Amino acid sequence: MTLNALTVDVEEYFQVEALARHVDRDEWDRLESRVVWETSALLDLFAREGVHATFFTLGWVARRHPPLVRRIVAGGHELACHGDGHRMITQMSPAEFRADIRAAKATLEDIGGVRVDGYRAPTFSVVESTRWALDALRDEGFTYDASIFPIRHDRYGIPTAPRAPHRIASGEGAGLVEFPSSTLRVAGRNLPVGGGGYLRLLPMAYTRWALDRIASEGSPFMVYLHPWEIDAQQPRFPLGRLATLRSYHNVDQIVPRLTELLRAYSFGPARAVLQSLDLLPPPPAGVAASVTA
Repeated sequence: MTLNALTVDVEEYFQVEALARHVDRDEWDRLESRVVWETSALLDLFAREGVHATFFTLGWVARRHPPLVRRIVAGGHELACHGDGHRMITQMSPAEFRADIRAAKATLEDIGGVRVDGYRAPTFSVVESTRWALDALRDEGFTYDASIFPIRHDRYGIPTAPRAPHRIASGEGAGLVEFPSSTLRVAGRNLPVGGGGYLRLLPMAYTRWALDRIASEGSPFMVYLHPWEIDAQQPRFPLGRLATLRSYHNVDQIVPRLTELLRAYSFGPARAVLQSLDLLPPPPAGVAASVTA
């Protein structure tokens, strides 16, 4: 059975881009933190189902909750990077981006005691205008990126990007491995599937059909979510209709939906999937793929 990637973007509920105009960054430390409870609930679920995942974690979260980072690593999961302060790359200069990922990588490796190989940009913000970020990731010691979404979207996406995991052969990020978010090709257009709001908002019948179609193509798929997406008790903010739908709809349904997927398909950390495809080297003998030091 094909190994597919299970990934979590570890961030607080108030750090999502939809709230950027409602919550100032200097308020973050004064708001109720729920990320430990939320992420712990996911860790408990994964332990019950016997699966391991990649946790793309913010440096900001790691500095405030070191025991959570250590629990992720102790559970045999892959620790990866979601940036430091959850700033979209489109909001940073190249120098600011390098400083952001350098700080986050150092923080995660210091607290987790493991090498951090993977990166996912906040809001999938590796887009056409920020492909330069791939060079910075490679230069700062990352071996793979999971930031490109091959769809059209109002905030992100490179619809012409390859849909399957691949090594970037030339241009920006040459030598880096890219694990794009999963899409299904229908009538000349890429449709999103299996992650975040798409997992909450779209019918499970569509999700299962689309994932089966991707599997039939011989390619692994990626499921992703955020800890706040399982938290029906999180504080809610007055957003517009579309943002409210994207942020809060079906948060009470994500655990049963995710559990259904975990029982239907084979999952592992993103790095382990890329190793199974020979896109990344295997871990040293006797070292688990999810916690390579």
